[in-house]
Amino acid sequence: MTDFSAALPLDRRRMFQIAAALGTSAALGERALAAPAGQAGPQPSAASAANGLKVAPGTIRLNGNEYWEGPVDDGTDAARAAVARSNYYDPAGERDALIETVATMEQVGADHVVPWAGSGSPLARAVVGFCSPERGLVTADPTFEVAWMVAGYIGAPVAKVPLRASDQAHDVRAMLAANPHAGLYHICNPNNPTGSLTPMADIVWLANAMPKDAVLLLDEAYLHFSGAASGMDLVRQGQNVVILRTFSKIFGMAGMRMGLSIARPDLQAKLMQYDGGIQTLQLPVPALACASASLRRMDQITARREQNTQTREKTAAFLTQRGFPVLPSAANMLMVDWGRPAAPIKAAFEAKGIAIGRSWPIWPTRSRITIGSPQEMDRFCNTVERVLA
Repeated sequence: MTDFSAALPLDRRRMFQIAAALGTSAALGERALAAPAGQAGPQPSAASAANGLKVAPGTIRLNGNEYWEGPVDDGTDAARAAVARSNYYDPAGERDALIETVATMEQVGADHVVPWAGSGSPLARAVVGFCSPERGLVTADPTFEVAWMVAGYIGAPVAKVPLRASDQAHDVRAMLAANPHAGLYHICNPNNPTGSLTPMADIVWLANAMPKDAVLLLDEAYLHFSGAASGMDLVRQGQNVVILRTFSKIFGMAGMRMGLSIARPDLQAKLMQYDGGIQTLQLPVPALACASASLRRMDQITARREQNTQTREKTAAFLTQRGFPVLPSAANMLMVDWGRPAAPIKAAFEAKGIAIGRSWPIWPTRSRITIGSPQEMDRFCNTVERVLA
């Protein structure tokens, strides 16, 4: 097993690169990522990210992959009770309680679980920790681009591998071939923006075939929408795998900022090496309490998944019947092909009071549509024909 716990030797230039890269983890709004085609790596600010998903009052929000409902009732109650105790940093040990809850559910040691304010920071830190100008990053295209951005800040080469045409899964063999000596291989499963699943057999293959000193970053932000298998067995087996989770999606906690990294302690140490883990200790008590309580009501999360699936498939059928192909999805999003540039269509929907998602440079005629409530998706479908008439 490779020892990842030793800190890298740092010169002043490297420290500046790291500070810039980790600073982006606080600025991950959709607007900040939507740079015009051909523009160099975006330079988002925290202020722009905070307004990245701002829409007019009354607008239906189908643009940010947020869940249309807030936390489950038990989570809301726990957060409300924690507010009254929030004059102290963590008076009831909410951080430790969340760690123990996750460790028990996932059957890993408590030292394998680290909470974060969302999953964006550990994603950025994984790129900084395991990539360099000599050891690059390999991802899919399209996928969530934050890893690309951070690699650009630190001068690490990025290999972007198109999704497999047959099923839109990550093409793991092509990913390994794209850079057989990479430091980090990144898989988002289900993928964002497609919602497509990569078979666990493919993920296991990559974990075993990649260089022995490389790391597989498995982002499972949308896993609970799918009911698919997690890669947690790879962590339990002690492999070089870091799993990211978030409460921002199906748990309805995007504004509360709570996420997790799950991995061996030496891999976790690489994520925390530049600040001694301070960011993992400075977490809002109400969000910690809400997360723990929500995990104890997985029956309600399962019900959310079932409703999301029904609404997503109904919407997909509507679009397909009208000649707008959609990619198969197992998450809370659809990638629809309008057959024409997507940017004007996005603007037309906004004029009708519906904010839909952006397109990706590799697919300029496709838009990502977040699945909202059944009523919101009915309104979206009713608006499609008016927008595209």
